[in-house]
Amino acid sequence: MLSSCEKFLTEDPKNVVAVTNFYQTENDAILAVNAIYAYLNSTSTGSTAGVYHSTFWVIAGVASDEMNNESIFTPDIDQISKFSESPINNGLQETWTMHYKAITLANIAIARIPGIDMDPTLRTRLVNEAHFLRGLLYFDMVRLFGNIPLVLEEVEPLTPPVTTPNAIYDQIIQDLTAAEDLPDSYPPGQGRGRATKGAAKAILAKVYLTQQDWTACAAKCKEVINSGQYQLWDDFADVFKLSSRGGKEAIFSVGFGDAGGAIIFWEVGQFNVRLLPPQLSVEGVQNAQGWQTPTQNLYDTYDPQDRRREVTYITEVHNPDGTVTTIKPYIQKYWDRAAEPQGNGSANDYPVIRYADVLLMYAEAENELGNSAEAHTYINMVRKRARWDGVAERNTVPDYVGLSQEAFRAAVLQERRLEFVAEGQRWFDLARTHTLEKLVPVAKPGITPQPKHYLFPIPQREIDLNPNLKQNDGY
Repeated sequence: MLSSCEKFLTEDPKNVVAVTNFYQTENDAILAVNAIYAYLNSTSTGSTAGVYHSTFWVIAGVASDEMNNESIFTPDIDQISKFSESPINNGLQETWTMHYKAITLANIAIARIPGIDMDPTLRTRLVNEAHFLRGLLYFDMVRLFGNIPLVLEEVEPLTPPVTTPNAIYDQIIQDLTAAEDLPDSYPPGQGRGRATKGAAKAILAKVYLTQQDWTACAAKCKEVINSGQYQLWDDFADVFKLSSRGGKEAIFSVGFGDAGGAIIFWEVGQFNVRLLPPQLSVEGVQNAQGWQTPTQNLYDTYDPQDRRREVTYITEVHNPDGTVTTIKPYIQKYWDRAAEPQGNGSANDYPVIRYADVLLMYAEAENELGNSAEAHTYINMVRKRARWDGVAERNTVPDYVGLSQEAFRAAVLQERRLEFVAEGQRWFDLARTHTLEKLVPVAKPGITPQPKHYLFPIPQREIDLNPNLKQNDGY
């Protein structure tokens, strides 16, 4: 037994993957970049929650006028929903940790892949995909936390210095600009979910929008629009069908699913678990918890005939005896009833950015530049879609005509609210427009954000580990 045990414990160096025997072949380069993408959805370590698995978009929804937290098992999310969070918050810690883990993988890929003897076109593409992902991840982090470490090398100090937001934005723009050399698209079956030229330009547009560089934002949006690569689905209901994943409106999305059962860890998305009402159990839906719910104010803001309201929300449950029970609104937009009738874990994509976002960003930027006619044209493209009921155009959600610049600002902010429910957009929109204190109390009476809430607290664990980090004001 001892001899057998000794043989079993002896390492075979050919079976060990280490830095010294990796990053040598074309396949190594592909796997290195795929590993970055993998951290965007789920991981087989820790909580299994990747960057966009759930916490990110949940925080962006509850820290606004969009969603309430109704789970008694998530006090950290409850604090964020009520604007009472502290530096000791598991949701914020997870967000910080997963972003930096993915950034580290991107740094390694950017450093190592150029030295691999492989097809030069593929090598350049993979490096630029890593640049895109690093730029996107830092864009999230600088907006959430402000002054953070800018880690760019494979080997960095254990306690890296803090960098100003301006310097971080410069790096984000540099990374995304490099990624503009990516392909427009990929062959069918070989690239769904991978970064593209259009994705780089669209995220760049959002960077410029956040910086209020209206000219640069409008220019990048128009490049995406003029590329001819993207279109709106005629019917808002088609946007979130599983058959639409990677379709004409998807600019950059993060995929979920268990590869037909081949993946044994938590790879499915949590849209249905978190958002669907538990009352749906009478219809055979499994594990619908309804942890995060829309504010009543959000639901009431829609025109009753707005197609987006009936697609986004569920307010009725059908009982086995044929009766119907009316319930308060829950979010159902990610639930493809036909493809996933039992709900539960979802194989739907998380839409990081889609074409409707580009149209509304372009409208907002053109309004700020004083180009009122152009701004009205593009916001009305999104509103026109909201009138379509799948068969005909309804007499609702009329085109905007003749709005003043100030009125248009409010209109486009509201249009974004109606369009992007539970897509991880709302806190960022309210933060960049400095409207948290004004709009949140309308939807959440008694809860009033403070100026400190335009950034989240740096996780206390990170400050304890790195004395260069300084806590954001007010925390």
